[in-house]
Amino acid sequence: MELIHMFLNLVAPPITFFSLCFFLPPFLCFKFFISLLNSIFTTKDLTGKVVIITGASSGIGEHLAYEYASRGACLALCARREKSLEDVAETAREIGSPDVITVRGDVSKVDDCRRLVEETVDHFGRLDHLVNNAGLSAVCMFEDSDNITNFKHLMDTNFWGSVYTTRFAVPYLRNSKGNIVALSSADAWLPMPRHSFYNVFN
Repeated sequence: MELIHMFLNLVAPPITFFSLCFFLPPFLCFKFFISLLNSIFTTKDLTGKVVIITGASSGIGEHLAYEYASRGACLALCARREKSLEDVAETAREIGSPDVITVRGDVSKVDDCRRLVEETVDHFGRLDHLVNNAGLSAVCMFEDSDNITNFKHLMDTNFWGSVYTTRFAVPYLRNSKGNIVALSSADAWLPMPRHSFYNVFN
């Protein structure tokens, strides 16, 4: 087993690096070309659409909020950090969102997810998009974890958080023929070392 570990530590990184150098550029060019075609021929009118974004207080969720706002969507932003969430909401209004509400909540808690959807529908009367963005990361070797139950919150947020919000949003999304956006990571198709738990959730 030690020999296998040594082999993987010596061989896997350079193979991965050169594979990425060889395959990634044409793949990214292809993706860019497809996204360009989609933006030309399938641009959606988001004006007045109601969008829930979880994990919206920073990072990808924050910038998704700004992108939706610039296209005239109404936003329901959810995160645990209320002050940061209010700052994002204010910026989204300035960018062009006609109406923004914030719901402080933790997607790992089923009651918070139910409340998020209910408050959104109570306020706007409908729901068109659900963006499951909230997620956590952890960096450690699997065998170095003395107590793996410490990572339960990771599972509750990254997996169950999306399940809960989707379950409560589905009836309203069916009525509006809406969309569910699920964010993932490159770790889903290229698992990284020391990301054992995070790789599983993606």
